[in-house]
Amino acid sequence: MLLTNLIYFLVSALVLVISGIYLVKSLTKISRYLGISEFSAAFIIMAFATSIPELFIGISSALNGDPSLSLGNIIGANILNLTIITGIIIISAGKIRLKPKKIHDGLNLMFISIILVIVLFTIGGELSKIDGIILISIFFIHTYQIFKKRKKYSKRKIEDGKSGLNRFYWLLIFILALVGLFISSNFVVNSASGLAIDLKLPKILIGLFLISIATTLPELIFGISASNIGHKSMAIGDQIGTVVVNSTLILGIVAIIHPITTEFRTFIISAIFMLVSAFIFYTFVKTGNKLEKIEGVSLILIYVLFVMIEFFAK
Repeated sequence: MLLTNLIYFLVSALVLVISGIYLVKSLTKISRYLGISEFSAAFIIMAFATSIPELFIGISSALNGDPSLSLGNIIGANILNLTIITGIIIISAGKIRLKPKKIHDGLNLMFISIILVIVLFTIGGELSKIDGIILISIFFIHTYQIFKKRKKYSKRKIEDGKSGLNRFYWLLIFILALVGLFISSNFVVNSASGLAIDLKLPKILIGLFLISIATTLPELIFGISASNIGHKSMAIGDQIGTVVVNSTLILGIVAIIHPITTEFRTFIISAIFMLVSAFIFYTFVKTGNKLEKIEGVSLILIYVLFVMIEFFAK
């Protein structure tokens, strides 16, 4: 059984890496066809795609009358993306230089959306259907503004007579790579869980690390792939965009299906830590317009601190 799990793990990990590389390549082509920057493509398209698991969990929990499960999942995923996932991506890249004009709006929207969720919940004691409509509206208004301001790639030549075929080809590659990413992510987590059991590791370690990684592995692999093949703005765009999609579109949909209520103390502790994580990430990006290894390590340590606080608080 140990050998079987090891083989599954290695094969699925290889598929995971290959899927990540082709996602970056296809998204680069799609961004050109749409006339938007690579950052914007990752911010909107990839961020939505990698947030699909959170969307499914949210809809399912809302239909079952327990939307607080989705709220916890969203807050946890946001904290993970802003700290340990981004930290690993930065360390893998070594250094990520940023263009402030490209990420300014997305970065501000990320910070505002987190504050808005906290304010709306604090005022009403829940996220109501009206709150859901507000959150979704913010997402679509911002998306519309991005496409309205898009740059025309008139100087980029598309092969004569093959533009339509090329667009379909790269869209198909994107979809296949995305499916490959999700399926292989699931196999990686399951096989790693099997390995942990075979090696008799404590169950708490399996739950604490493997379940958390399960929902954020697509963002991690995409970010590492993008940064290592020269598309570092995509890596950061996906991280910022995922937090925005989670906090606006997904929470908004869940709240419309079923108002989100939970114990205020439990919510506020995690929500404040999410806000602090966002503020530190925001500060790192704004300072010097680059992210270096020391900042990556700092983000990872912030997540370790969060786990410790949650552990002792309970």
